[in-house]
Amino acid sequence: MTLILGLDPGLGTTGWGLIRAEGNRLSHVANGQLKTDASEPLPRRLSHLASQLEALLADHAPAAAAVEEVFVNKNPQSTLKLSHARGVALMCAARAGIDVGEYAPTLVKKAVVGTGGADKSQVHAMVQRLLPGCKPAGPDAADALAVAITHAHHLASGHCGLR
Repeated sequence: MTLILGLDPGLGTTGWGLIRAEGNRLSHVANGQLKTDASEPLPRRLSHLASQLEALLADHAPAAAAVEEVFVNKNPQSTLKLSHARGVALMCAARAGIDVGEYAPTLVKKAVVGTGGADKSQVHAMVQRLLPGCKPAGPDAADALAVAITHAHHLASGHCGLR
């Protein structure tokens, strides 16, 4: 049995999802959203995000983690903010001694829905189908669960996405 934490990083909202993988059987454990205050300066927001992630890692002690890679937005500032949040997620997992898989958004969509061009509602619907009884806390949490599912599939197949 392996506990896998999926993360969908964002500066304003970072989605997280925790699943249990036993061979090919997956089950939902927990999910949620970590939020930062947009009125705070960037360093304080990153520090607050790190504190929340560290508490999450300490509370659940996952054996593995997976983080969605950055996609380039039309707005370079948005991409930079997303990159900062992603860096915090990678750092916190590494400090906790957890190996981290990294997956492109199109790969996550393909692994969960079957097509890399799936929209958020399709990902959300498939997450609920693959994890019966799961009620994602929002689109970011659903995306994080999809990242965790992708990592579970890659671990089971020996293609673990680790960098």
